[in-house]
Amino acid sequence: MRQIFFDTETTGLSAEGGDRILEIGCVEMINRQLTGNHLHLYINPERASHEDALRVHGLTEAFLADKPKFAEIVDQFIDFVRDAELVIHNAPFDLGFVNAEMRRLQRPPINDLVSGVRDTLLMARDMFPGKKNTLDALCSRLDVDNSKRELHGAHIDAELLAQVYINMTRGQDALLMMDEAGDAGAGPGGEARVAAVDLSAFPLPVLMASAEELSAHEKVLAELDKASGGKRIWVESAPGA
Repeated sequence: MRQIFFDTETTGLSAEGGDRILEIGCVEMINRQLTGNHLHLYINPERASHEDALRVHGLTEAFLADKPKFAEIVDQFIDFVRDAELVIHNAPFDLGFVNAEMRRLQRPPINDLVSGVRDTLLMARDMFPGKKNTLDALCSRLDVDNSKRELHGAHIDAELLAQVYINMTRGQDALLMMDEAGDAGAGPGGEARVAAVDLSAFPLPVLMASAEELSAHEKVLAELDKASGGKRIWVESAPGA
C-alpha cells in the first residue's frame, strides 16, 4: 500500500478568501516502510502572508519571490501523489487549499487523482477523546521527537505525521502468513496479501471457576443485592431452571 503523508503551509486560513499555498511537503511510505522518497516544494503564492501566518511558518515574500508558482509545479505534484492514499492531519484544510489551486488551473480536484484520503485528526479524536490532538500534542503523547520543529514547515510536519501515524496504528496490522520461503505473499501491484486462517480447527479451552472464585462471586452478588435494595437486574438462575 502506497501512502503519502502530506502537509501545506499557506498565506492564511481562508482558501475561499484568496489565501494561497506557499509550501508543500510529501513523504512516501509503502507497506508501512518509509522509502526516503519525498517531495518538498516552496511556491510563490503571488501575495503576502497574513502576519499571524508569517509568525507560524516564517516564509517571507522576499524568500518566496523567485520560487515557482503553483501552475509550474502542479504536474510534478500530481505525478508524485497519483493513486496513493493521502494521509493528512486535518484533511479538509489542506484539501481545501489544494483544490482551490486546482480550480484556478481548471484541473480536477486532487481527490479524484488519489486512491483515498485518511484524516489523522479524526483518528486521534477517536483514540483520545476530549484531549488536545494537535500534531505537537500527538508527538508528545506518542513519543515522537519533534525537537527540530522550531517553526511550522510542510516537509518536517509531513515527516512527523508519518511517525505519529505509525505509532497510532502500531499493533493494528494484519498478521501476514509467511510462505515456505519465508516471504509474505504479494498481490497485484506488490501489496501484501493476507492469508485466510480457519480458526475452527483450533479447540478452545473452557476454564471453570474454582470454589474460591465462585464463593467470591456470590459475595459480590450479595453486596450488589444489598446496595440496590434487592433490585439488581441480573439474578442467577437456579440449576435446571
